[in-house]
Amino acid sequence: MNGSQWIIFILLIQIIHFLGTWKLYVKAGRKAWEAAIPIYNAIILMQIINRPKWWVILLFIPIINLLMFPVIWVETIRSFGRNNLLETWLVILTLGFYIYYVNYALDVQYVDDRSLHPKTGLGEWVSSIVFAIVAATVVHTYFIQPYVIPTGSLERTLRVGDFLFVSKYHYGARTPMTTVAAPMVHDTLPLIGTRSYLNKPQLPYFRLPGFTKVKRNDIVVFSWPADTVRVFFKKEKGVKKPIDKKSNYVKRCVGIPGDSLAVIDGFVYINGKQLQLSDRAKPQYDYMAYGQKGVSSRLLMELGVNEFNRLYVAQTLTQVQKRALQLAGHRVYESQPIQILTDNKGIDPNLIRQQRLALKEIADRQRIVTLTDEMATKLRNNSAIDSVVKVIEPKGRQGINLFPQNPEYPWNYDNMGAIYIPEKGSTVPLNLKSLPLYKKIIRDYEHNTIEVSGNQIKINGEVADSYTFKQDYYWMMGDNRDHSEDSRAWGYVPEDHIVGTPIFIWMSIENFTDGLGNWEIRWDRVFTTVHGEGEPKSYFKWFLIALAAWFVFDFIRKRKKKGTA
Repeated sequence: MNGSQWIIFILLIQIIHFLGTWKLYVKAGRKAWEAAIPIYNAIILMQIINRPKWWVILLFIPIINLLMFPVIWVETIRSFGRNNLLETWLVILTLGFYIYYVNYALDVQYVDDRSLHPKTGLGEWVSSIVFAIVAATVVHTYFIQPYVIPTGSLERTLRVGDFLFVSKYHYGARTPMTTVAAPMVHDTLPLIGTRSYLNKPQLPYFRLPGFTKVKRNDIVVFSWPADTVRVFFKKEKGVKKPIDKKSNYVKRCVGIPGDSLAVIDGFVYINGKQLQLSDRAKPQYDYMAYGQKGVSSRLLMELGVNEFNRLYVAQTLTQVQKRALQLAGHRVYESQPIQILTDNKGIDPNLIRQQRLALKEIADRQRIVTLTDEMATKLRNNSAIDSVVKVIEPKGRQGINLFPQNPEYPWNYDNMGAIYIPEKGSTVPLNLKSLPLYKKIIRDYEHNTIEVSGNQIKINGEVADSYTFKQDYYWMMGDNRDHSEDSRAWGYVPEDHIVGTPIFIWMSIENFTDGLGNWEIRWDRVFTTVHGEGEPKSYFKWFLIALAAWFVFDFIRKRKKKGTA
């Protein structure tokens, strides 16, 4: 909806409110015209129902207002003596239009001094739940949002199974754009798996003031620009999502508006200089490790390496054994001998015993492993390893499904660019060579039409040889450089897609994706900060000490109070 449509919509709501309540305003000792003045009528209504005036603010906050409107409807009819359960449900189920019946058909009297306390235990419970949800939604939307790391794109800086608190106030909270949605959930309703929102009406993008801007090296949570996925890992037709209902991704910002960015042999260069990452960053790359006697899985695990595959062979497998291996997530290849490919954890010994498997693990002479610089150094220093060489995709060899998905740009994950990251208000020349770099911005993020006829480019029907950007853009990459789908795949992240920055890890679980029975708490990561310098330090011990001190203090305080009573 554009500005004019929103004005018409708001005026329509005011007319509906006036027609349905003006007689009630009069019976409450107010003037009929007071029901017709936007905002002022809401303030007067709060006085009529004997509720605080700051509730008016909640009526104008998207999502929160969906919770508050039914509360206001119920409070309105109760202020005129309509307290029974049937009428409470009627006003809710009719979306407030039952108030018309009360206004015109019933001879009601205003109850000036009615009790505001619920008369039943159920009413008390419902009231508490509603306002708990309101408070939690305010915090979730504008201040702090919980988030869990689901994939390894930032390994080993942030680990799979890290539970984070994401600050929305650092960059300024993005106000909801989707006006009709379930509170406290993202794009899908739990259990039933259906969409949690309506696509229309939509509010324009607006961000509250923050106290910092997105900087290079910041770890940022943002709405995935390319998201058309309703349910992950399920093949189905793509869907168009509102910006604030796109899936949340977390990456490192390596390029900010106005930068010239290039990736050379896996390293990021900004304006011609290699980007220096923060000392807490632990970027990983793929290496080829070679050992004359084989590169053993045990050696890799002793070094803390957890991103590699293991190969087993078997002379024979029954269909039951093969099915059991496949159900455990292993790939079985019909060859001679039969090959079984697993992740770094290998095959569960219990499964081997249960199925009576006769297997042998093959330690290949060379294996591709994902390592940090520290791991690579340790592996090179091991006497069983002859060489450790970083795997680099040569310049000019085009990768698969990479930005900008055009043969004019034969880029890959290790070598791409240079590329300009658009800044709001900046202008770039527009021609057939540069168009693939900015087409998605012009068409999808800034909502223009593009036509190409021969060598001529038209934007919104007019010939254009340049384009001026309407907002800032960023370049996001994962620290697990060879195993991260990021800006190298889908391009720029618009400013209106920025959600916040993770600030605190309150829990961290090893084997998070392997089922509850396999979970192990990473105690050294619990209650650690995300940003800062040096190795992260856990504050969990100090939290427990403070908690124990509070309980002791509270116990002594209550005992003294009881003694003086």
